[in-house]
Amino acid sequence: MNKKVIAGKKQMIAGILILAVFMLTGCVDQQQGNAKESLGESADTNTLDNGEKVILATSMATVAICDKLEIPLAGIPDSNLSEPPERYKDLPRIGMAMSPDMEIVSAMKPDWILSPVSLISDLQPKYDAIHTDYAFLNLNSVAGMYKSIEELGILFGREEKAEELIQEFETFYEEYRNKQKDKESPAVLVLMGLPGSYVVATENSYVGSLVKMAGGINVYPEETKDFINVNTEDMLKRDPDIIVRTAHALPEEVMEMFAEEFKTNDIWKLFRAVKDERVYDLSYDKFGMSATFGYPEALEELDEIFYGEES
Repeated sequence: MNKKVIAGKKQMIAGILILAVFMLTGCVDQQQGNAKESLGESADTNTLDNGEKVILATSMATVAICDKLEIPLAGIPDSNLSEPPERYKDLPRIGMAMSPDMEIVSAMKPDWILSPVSLISDLQPKYDAIHTDYAFLNLNSVAGMYKSIEELGILFGREEKAEELIQEFETFYEEYRNKQKDKESPAVLVLMGLPGSYVVATENSYVGSLVKMAGGINVYPEETKDFINVNTEDMLKRDPDIIVRTAHALPEEVMEMFAEEFKTNDIWKLFRAVKDERVYDLSYDKFGMSATFGYPEALEELDEIFYGEES
C-alpha cells in the first residue's frame, strides 16, 4: 500500500528563484517504494469507465489542484463556500472536507484518496482502516502547494502539466520579488479566529506564508507549529507594526468576535498598531486554511495593507 505525505522534507523545485527562507516542502514515505511504479503495477485496482484509477479528493483546495492537472476524479467533497470546477460538478459527493463520510468513501473502493496535510491526524487512521492508498498534500504554503503539484504530476502521469504550472509560478514569483525588494518590511501579528477564540498564525500556516511572501516579518518567527496559543501580554511585547485578522470558519461571526474583543479588552488599546489604526480584517475567500491558486489576489491585498499600493 502506498501512503504518501506530500509535505515535510525541505526541497527546492529545480531552478526556482526563491530564498532559503521560502523552501518548497515535500516528502515521500521512502519505505513504500516508488509510487508511480506501484500504481502501474497494481493488478487489483478499481477503475472508472475510461480505465483511470478511482481517485477521491476530500477538500476543494485539493480538487482545484486536480483540475489544473486534469486528473479524473471519482468523488469530491461537499462545500458550502465554493462550487467545484466544471469537469467535476456532477460527481458524487463524499462529505465535508474535515469529516468525509467514510461509508460512502469505503463503498467507492478508491485506489487513492487525496487530502490536505492539515487534516492528517484526523484522516490517516480512517484511511488506514479501509486499506486504501492515500496522499496528503502540503497546502500550508504556496511553495508547498507547488511541490505537491510536482509530486502529483509524477504520481499520476501528469508531469508535463505540473511543469507548466510550476513554470507559471516561477515567472510570477520572480517578477513579484523584484517589485518587493526595495520595500520596507513591516512587523506583522497574524491572528486566526474561530467562533469564540483565536490563535496566532505563524509562518508555517498558509496565511503566515502569504505574509512572508509579501515581505512582512511575522512577530512569531521560527515556530514549529502552524498556530500557537499566546497571551496578549506577550503579543504586546512583540510590538507589531500591523495586525491582520482572518477566520478559520464562519467569517462573519469571527469578525464580530474580533471587533468585540478589540473593543472590550483594554490591552489592545496599548498596541501601537491599534493606536496607528493599522488593524485589518483579511478577506476570507483569499486567506483560508489551505493554499489555493488565488494567492496573487491575496498578495495584492497584503500589498495594499503593507505598502498602500497594489502589487
